[in-house]
Amino acid sequence: MGQFASFADFLAMGKHGLYVWLSYGIFLAIILYNVISVVINQRLFFKDAKRRLRREQNS
Repeated sequence: MGQFASFADFLAMGKHGLYVWLSYGIFLAIILYNVISVVINQRLFFKDAKRRLRREQNS
């Protein structure tokens, strides 16, 4: 593993593992939130647009 003697040392990151892995986790959570919120908002937009189009065609 390069500079680390074992996988446990890699996870510990020289006693900074908590901060390192927590920052990676927060980063991943933010990225996932951004992607999921875009997909949800896109679905809601198209659902609303279809509903308005049907309403206009029936008028």
